[in-house]
Amino acid sequence: MVMPSKTPLSDDIVSDDTALTLPPTRMVTAPVQPTSELTAIPKRRTFTAKFKLRILDETDQASDTGGVTAILRREGLYSSALTDWRRARAAGSLGALQPRQRGPQKAPANPLQAQLAKANREVSSLRRRLDQAEAIIVIQKKVAALLDEMEQTPERSGKS
Repeated sequence: MVMPSKTPLSDDIVSDDTALTLPPTRMVTAPVQPTSELTAIPKRRTFTAKFKLRILDETDQASDTGGVTAILRREGLYSSALTDWRRARAAGSLGALQPRQRGPQKAPANPLQAQLAKANREVSSLRRRLDQAEAIIVIQKKVAALLDEMEQTPERSGKS
């Protein structure tokens, strides 16, 4: 503990000749190169099932709480991870101890999705055929009208 200095603080005791001088502040410069422990982009750690089971076995064999915390400190783990791994082990599935993909989970494939896609393709194909048929019918009507008009026109022009 640092004791305060015994210099007087009142104005009547301090003369103009003696000024309170503060010790110079020491500045510590940052290292030129960053430490090797830090990376530019942080990365989430993933643990294999083998590693998780090894840690669980070690913590189960630890006789006291201090032993468990020493293992957690050594491995850089939180007790919540240990609790989650114990629950997964108690569930009885080793696959539950495998690291899971982060982010939104993909929805399970709908078995009717393939049938729906096939039906949609068929509908679009039939609509194209219907549009072609309607265009052909319109053209046939115009051709029929022109032929009727041509039949009537030569008769009149031939008589005059």
